[in-house]
Amino acid sequence: MSARVRTVLFVCSQNKLRSPTAEQVFSRREDLEVDSAGTNHDAENPLTAELVSWADLIFVMEKAHRSKLQRHFRAALTGKRVIFLDVPDNFAFMQPELVRLLETKVSRHLPARPMATEKRSKLEH
Repeated sequence: MSARVRTVLFVCSQNKLRSPTAEQVFSRREDLEVDSAGTNHDAENPLTAELVSWADLIFVMEKAHRSKLQRHFRAALTGKRVIFLDVPDNFAFMQPELVRLLETKVSRHLPARPMATEKRSKLEH
């Protein structure tokens, strides 16, 4: 029996560096379905009410992102958990320091990573 897949949305300003990095890093987890978006109108993938409604959990990089989310998508936020990560906009896409920072800050809010199916089946025999 597999655990329920959680939907996770990462939000930054332009959706070019921080949130796409987080999306790529956490897309490796089988128990998560991830996406990313930007709060600016000219973002690579602009934040929409549909994305907010889709997500079980929303991570924002800055307080300003949380404010925009609450101001523009209040109705879609009902029952949603929004987590402020405090990740400054001074990293490159997939920069190792950004990856480590995201892994540290995001992982504490996610369920423990499930064991891979292959490992689990070996332990059962």
